[in-house]
Amino acid sequence: MTITSVGATAGEYGDAADGALIGSRPGSQRELHQHLNAYGPVPILGARDVTRLAADSGLTGHGGAGFPLWRKIEAVSKARGRAIVVANGAEGEPASDKDRWLLTRRPHLVFDGLQLAAKAVGADEAYLYINERISSGPLVQIAAERRKARIDRVDVTVATAPGVFIAGEESAVVNQLSGGVALPRSKSVRVVERGVRGRPTLVSNVETLALLALIARRGAGWFRAAGTADAPGTMLFTVSGAVCQPGVVEAAHGTSLVDVLELAGGASRPLQAVLIGGYHGTWLSAAQARSAQMSRSQLASLGASPGAGVVVGLPSGICGLAEVSRVMSYLANESAGQCGPCLNGLPRIAAQLRTLAFKGTDRGALDELQRLSGLVVGRGACHHPDGSIRFLASGLRVFADEVALHLDARCSRSADGAVLPVPRRPR
Repeated sequence: MTITSVGATAGEYGDAADGALIGSRPGSQRELHQHLNAYGPVPILGARDVTRLAADSGLTGHGGAGFPLWRKIEAVSKARGRAIVVANGAEGEPASDKDRWLLTRRPHLVFDGLQLAAKAVGADEAYLYINERISSGPLVQIAAERRKARIDRVDVTVATAPGVFIAGEESAVVNQLSGGVALPRSKSVRVVERGVRGRPTLVSNVETLALLALIARRGAGWFRAAGTADAPGTMLFTVSGAVCQPGVVEAAHGTSLVDVLELAGGASRPLQAVLIGGYHGTWLSAAQARSAQMSRSQLASLGASPGAGVVVGLPSGICGLAEVSRVMSYLANESAGQCGPCLNGLPRIAAQLRTLAFKGTDRGALDELQRLSGLVVGRGACHHPDGSIRFLASGLRVFADEVALHLDARCSRSADGAVLPVPRRPR
């Protein structure tokens, strides 16, 4: 997979050559030397220096929520107790591959950023939390090699997340690392105050930390030279579906969605819709996609968000309603099952949607979908129900003509060739 960039003088991660900084033996001293030769050492910075750089650069979280990093740092710094930092690479989104790309192609940038975050909050414990589909061995070797080279102040423990959708949710990360199960907990408990084993915890996506490592070397001004005033810098996007070259691309915030698709070779077939942000994201019609700009503020007018950087092109001729149904069934199975909206709401919604998508002609199913959606929103113990309903509601809106065809048993689009990946695992 090759990363391509647009909107920056030279991509944030260096040249675009695939694996350009990867040695022949993962975790080897040669790989560390390659990294240092390419980027140079991390400058010696104090805690306030790191916080100021994060604030001046405008760096926000790239895991989905887009929260300013410096505010998280300050919240953890002010909490009682010795802090812990976590680099979150769980990447439970089936259509996302950017975290895996970073951890296998630019892992030392993630480690560098993790050390800077540890410095900023005064942490004495650090974790790299990765999806189970990523081999932990090379990353454990990298941690050991960096320890041997004495370039890390805090030892890093590599921990594996279960390969489920919600495993990367902040409080689920904390529960897993505390010896529990990777399930979200009540939104009323703030991780920055009571996280891993009850200690203040900074959880930050691996891409955010990699960017922090680059900002420390090149400065806040360098980062702000790309992107927009309210959304500086670049972001990694995983582009898939009906594109010629699916993969991870890098684009400045504010880049048009059309240009992001072009980085992946452009559409391989005419598109009827594009999914933005992942399975808690939003569907855009083809017309909306042609005018969309990839930044949080600009997408907000369309009811969308960059989220975790997922972009999926849905070709004409594929049944969009069937795609939405398959993903909703997946999301219902991937819930924590800890509250009414997840235990009862999402499974019932998924069942009604299957009826509408694959049996059709049942107008009561559409009415029931809308009724149940209203009962679920805002009532979950975590954000999973709300994100799932956002995905569903945008799908019903964008594919409204198709819904009407299903109700009249006249839909002729294919429901067999699934475009959105839905992992199948025993429950």
